[in-house]
Amino acid sequence: MKSRWQIVAVGVVAGLALTACAASDRDAQGGTTDGASGGGRDTFIFAASSDPASLDPALANDGESFRVARQIFEGLVGVEPGTADPAPLLAESWEVSDDGLEYTFRLKEGVTFHDGTDFDADAVCFNFDRWNGFTGVLQSESLSYYWQKVNGGFATSDVATLNGTGKYESCEAPDAGTAVVHLKSPLPELVSALSLPAFSMQSPTALQEYDADGVTGEGDAPVLPAYATGHPTGTGPYTFESWSPGEQVVLTAYDDYWGDQGQVRRIVFPIISDATARRQALQAGDIDGYDLVGPADVVALEDAGFQIVNREPFNILYLGMNQANPDLADPRVRQAIAYAIDKEALVAQTLPEGTEVATNFVPPSVAGWNPDVAQYAYDPEKAKALLAEAGRSDLTIDFNYPTNVSRPYMPTPEQVFTAISADLEAVGITVNAVPDPWNPEYLDKIQGGADHGLHLLGWTGDYNDTYNFIGVFFGAPSNEWGFDDPALFQAVNDARYVADIDEQTTAYEQANAAIMDFLPGVPLAHPVPSLAFKADVKGYPASPVQDEVYNVVTLGD
Repeated sequence: MKSRWQIVAVGVVAGLALTACAASDRDAQGGTTDGASGGGRDTFIFAASSDPASLDPALANDGESFRVARQIFEGLVGVEPGTADPAPLLAESWEVSDDGLEYTFRLKEGVTFHDGTDFDADAVCFNFDRWNGFTGVLQSESLSYYWQKVNGGFATSDVATLNGTGKYESCEAPDAGTAVVHLKSPLPELVSALSLPAFSMQSPTALQEYDADGVTGEGDAPVLPAYATGHPTGTGPYTFESWSPGEQVVLTAYDDYWGDQGQVRRIVFPIISDATARRQALQAGDIDGYDLVGPADVVALEDAGFQIVNREPFNILYLGMNQANPDLADPRVRQAIAYAIDKEALVAQTLPEGTEVATNFVPPSVAGWNPDVAQYAYDPEKAKALLAEAGRSDLTIDFNYPTNVSRPYMPTPEQVFTAISADLEAVGITVNAVPDPWNPEYLDKIQGGADHGLHLLGWTGDYNDTYNFIGVFFGAPSNEWGFDDPALFQAVNDARYVADIDEQTTAYEQANAAIMDFLPGVPLAHPVPSLAFKADVKGYPASPVQDEVYNVVTLGD
């Protein structure tokens, strides 16, 4: 998931101070016990790495916003626990017409939003029409990123970069328990995409009362309305209590929740931006858990009695090769670089235990992963021969990598850079190291222009759909990759709209084979993201797509 803008960033000092706040909150609130909870403390304190960008998930695309949103909101579609596969949530079932243009959702009964508004088909249609009706600054990628990427546009196009209106046609409510969504053209990944928090159901009453669409400002610095900063209203097990930017977000249990409430009655997300400070807060007993544990910390925390919980890898770490650089436009040079990298050693030396070596730009759990693609097994002598054949035995190349960042697919970028550089130097390639801070310098350089060579980047899947990986990378020309291959782009986009699932899987397998023959980059690994918890935290629902709701967590005394 991409984060395009943030409200607040805090440093180590602020993070350490906040752990004291969290401890005070725990002492004041966490000792109480709800009569139905079965005992134990009832406050769960989970350290966030940053503030949410928005409390309105329709206007967010970052992990910290979605972590909070998943507690407050629910969508028509969820995911099967522990997987990325779609499952019923507020829609108990759905049917898709043969032509792929009509989706009929049968809705769960007896559900209310936190403000008492009924969840029904009118509410569903209100939300769909709201997303499609965004205008002005609301159409910027920094806000309505996912509606734009999935649907392809809006009812009216106000942003010059958009191709026009999207695939959504209309929504009707033949009765309170049935919502029918009509499309202009097929969108096979719609059901999977609806599991994203960006497409959560929100109270029409609250959206209107608190002017949810009243965003002002332009570009990357929008000013959010009252709804997105203090009145998010969903159907989930927790309601919004408070947000103190740079300090913490607090949620409390929704007493009229339609499902099982569980033991946790209160959630506190202290904002601790520094990874070391998060680890120290856990060790001090000030928080119950945190995400993005550094590989070097895993063994030490386990030895100290803390739990390490791993997510199934649903990501890709890759080495990109920008073909705007004439050397990298030569396929023999790209192949030489691929043969030069010892992926097995890279994984063993720099990535978490359980990480899988990658051969495709999608993980094996995604339909369309192809075991028979060209794989470029480690062969330094072949790499040298290809460089000689290309007349580039003396190749010098820029190698861009990010600093001051840890991502689920790239927990230690400096270590990965060092290992790959050593492999390239061993076959005669001279590496010119080009480090840049992650945000905004690194992403702006890699995605915003042509001034880069080799580069490290990756992607964590949003939902279980092949296009969400290879369509993001290779669905159209981009500054990151620097090539224009209409046939490859067409193969990827044609596969997206194949209605029959078996035929679509075959089309994606062929597209993945074509990508690896063309070799725009080297898929390196599917790293395992780790979380750390106190020993008495039980039942944390680790999800490859981070669909983790805390009403299933239990806490000891």
